[in-house]
Formats: sequence, structure tokens, C-alpha cells
Amino acid sequence: MPRIGYRLWMRVVVTGASGNVGTAVVEALGGHRDIDSIVGICRRSHRWTPAKTEWVPADVARTNLVPVLDGADAVVHLAWLFQPTRHPQVTWRNNVVGTARLLDAVAATDVPTLVVASSVGAYSPRAGLDLVDESWPTHGVPETAYSREKAYVERLLDVHEARHPSRRVVRMRPAFIFSRRASIQQRRLFLGPLVPHPVLAGRRLPVIPMPRDLRLQALHADDVANAYLAAVLKPVSGAFNLTATPTLDPPAIAGLLEGRWVPTPRGVMRTMLTAAYRSRAVPAAPELFDLLMQVPMMDPTRARDELGWSPSHTSADAVRAFLEGLGSDDALPTPPLQPSSSGPARVHELRTGVGSRA
Repeated sequence: MPRIGYRLWMRVVVTGASGNVGTAVVEALGGHRDIDSIVGICRRSHRWTPAKTEWVPADVARTNLVPVLDGADAVVHLAWLFQPTRHPQVTWRNNVVGTARLLDAVAATDVPTLVVASSVGAYSPRAGLDLVDESWPTHGVPETAYSREKAYVERLLDVHEARHPSRRVVRMRPAFIFSRRASIQQRRLFLGPLVPHPVLAGRRLPVIPMPRDLRLQALHADDVANAYLAAVLKPVSGAFNLTATPTLDPPAIAGLLEGRWVPTPRGVMRTMLTAAYRSRAVPAAPELFDLLMQVPMMDPTRARDELGWSPSHTSADAVRAFLEGLGSDDALPTPPLQPSSSGPARVHELRTGVGSRA
């Protein structure tokens, strides 16, 4: 990392740079004086041109990443697929195999700093509603593919750290992340056509069924991006919980949607979501509901103390941003954030690689 005067000139590679968190991270990096160059890795080309950034079409599960990472001072690994949940071999290949390939490339190019997107979903089920720190076990919720994959990546990082003790490895474990410009993407990934977006955007949901023990920790993508920026720049390592306050309970969530909360047993909710998933009314597998009901409530004290990080948006602010974005047309021109970036042709491309620019 060359030093010129009192300034550090850094080259940072970001995988998954065109998605919800990736676009926010690229903007945060580009706005900092010590970041000189950003390489954004994404599977599909687009027209977005943020400051200091060059784009490399690549697929972490298929592309030779060594030439892309060569000369990097830090790698931020955000590439992750939530869908297609009906084809778990596709998400495994991208999320687990792709991460393993990236770690091999980081080792081959001797990148000194690696910051990886883990998740609250990597944690083992909660024992109650008390806040937990980063020492809580990361064995995941085995019924859920997303959680299994996040937990497996944690084990990959364990092995990588043991083999390369001189490398600074940071694991970010954020809560559920929302932003205005990612609203269309998140509706497409999780809600589908069952809940028309004009209804959500107008927050006209008179009746909202939720279990009594549902809790939601959330944060805004911009706040997550600032945490990643701090992790790149500060000499820290290990895991960091990231979440805003307060934790949202059913009355708070119903209030955001301007509806009336109807306490509903967990089993009834699970049955309803299973029926909707099997009928293809919603794309999100019911196991994601199981995960939501089991993830622990995180304590972000370490991020505050060692990263100097504190969110500027509340959990409610983050959810409001999502709701407001559903009625807007100001999404960034990157494929993950566009309303037409899904469907059978996209699933075929992910399964086979045909049509990929990588």
C-alpha cells in the first residue's frame, strides 16, 4: 500500500458491486480520499458510472479471479444469490463454491485485507430475545438454504484464517438491510405478485397477521456501507454485528404499514406461506420465515467501539425507505436493481452459465 505524503492510496476490489449493498459500498469507497481505485465485479454489464470505479464482468463461481485481484489492497466480498430458492444447487455454486474460489484467489495474489459479508443468518437459533455478541455460535439454522450457506462460509473463513494468519479478515454480520433504491429488487426476490407494490407503497394494509414473538432488526444500506468502509480502513479483524435500533416488534411493524396487527400463531403463518410458495404466488421459500423467527437479536457494541460505527438511520427509517422506494422510479441502472432482471430466462442463465458475460 504506497504512501504519498500523509495519504494512503488504496485499490479495493468489490464483488457483487451492483446490488443493494454493493452499490452503497462502492459509493462510500469512492467518496473517501484514501481510496484511489475501485474495481467492481458483477455478472452483467450496465450503465452506472460511480466515481473511481472500473467494472469487470465476472462470475465468482466460474471466472479466473486472480488477474482481477492482482495488486488489490483490499477485497470486499458481497456476491450472493438469494434466488432461485427452487434450485438450491444454483445458490450453493455461487455462494459457497464462489466464495471458496475467491478465497483461493485472495491467497494466490496475497491481498492483505479481506472483508466478507456474513449475516445474522449465520448464527445458530436464538435461546430468547436477549442481545448476543459475536461469540454466539455460527452453525446456522439448518432447515434454511440461506443460513446453511452463510454458516458454511464462516467455516471456509475459519480455514482461510488458520492457513493465512498474516491476512486481516473481517466478517460483517448485518441484520436485514433495506434501502429505497433496492425496493423493487427486494419485492421481486421475496414478495412477488402476492402483495402488489402500490398497496405496500401506500401502506394500506388494514390487517397484518404476525406471530407475537416475531422481531425484526434492520438497518439502511448506507449505514452498512459506512461500516464496510471503516473495516477496509481500520486495522481491525474478526466479526462485527451490524444493526440499528430499536428492534421492531409486531405493533411497530404494523404501525409502519398503517395497519392493524392480528396476532397469528407461527404454525398458521407457516402454513399460509407454504401454500403461497407452492402455488408460486411468492418466490421466497417458507424456510426464510423459519429463519426470521429463529435468528438471535444482535448486540452491535463491538462495531461501535472498534469501527467507530453508529447507524444514522433507525430500523424504522430503513423499513420506511423500502416502502417509499416501491412507489418510485429512481432505481440505479444496474441489473439487480431493475424491475425486469428476473424470470425463467434469468434462472436458465444462472443454472447453465449460458448468456453470462463472465
